Amino acid sequence: MFHAGLTARDRLEEVLGTEALATLREVSLLARDLAPQLPPIKRGDDVVVLVHGFFASAGVFRPMRARLEQELGARVASFSHTPGARVDTIARNLQRLMDRIPTGARIHLVGHSLGGVVSRYYVQELGGHRRVAQTISLASPFGGAQVATALRFFMVGADLHRESSVLRRLRASSQSHDVPHTSIVAGDDRLISGLTRAVFPGHDAVILHGRGHNSLLYDEEVIRVVIDRIRQAQRQAQRQAQRHAPYGSVKQ
Repeated sequence: MFHAGLTARDRLEEVLGTEALATLREVSLLARDLAPQLPPIKRGDDVVVLVHGFFASAGVFRPMRARLEQELGARVASFSHTPGARVDTIARNLQRLMDRIPTGARIHLVGHSLGGVVSRYYVQELGGHRRVAQTISLASPFGGAQVATALRFFMVGADLHRESSVLRRLRASSQSHDVPHTSIVAGDDRLISGLTRAVFPGHDAVILHGRGHNSLLYDEEVIRVVIDRIRQAQRQAQRQAQRHAPYGSVKQ
């Protein structure tokens, strides 16, 4: 992302400028997709469920949503949650949306910031491992966020500070279910101090330098990583189907 020849100060200013534009873009999309979005889905479909972060809405995913639909032909579902709601509350909202998705669909959860934590909570605490093929997080504070310390006794801050029992429990059981995870980490995240705090332990991580917390939502390389992970899951499912197909039933 950085241009050759820039000084450290220039690079920082570039990151901050990109982050400011991303935040403005988020604000412009806040009023979109406030109601749950659930397209027609049938058995065998790939369904991407998007879970947004704190003080946002499902509308912030619109550019990514369009790419997922156009390039993958995936069905994309989403919902908007109330600012400040606790992780458990949001995860149960996610569960209600998931209950409306037919069994047999291949489900990929993609969460930004708080949304990534919610996704793993649903998988590990609410039985979501039975429905979900994989989870992908964008700048999610699995190791806690410094900014949440000031709110640790109030609303969602109680779940996202560094000593949070919710985060500690998720990290401790990160490999308790066979649901793979990819952490996409912003190398210049100003809200999550320390790269490892945005990595879910025991799983894959992709660190993209020159990006900030909100700019991951609209970054071309981030979208490519998400698309690539979903295609990998599709290929794996196809190989498994071929291995279990009756002899002679595979099309030539």
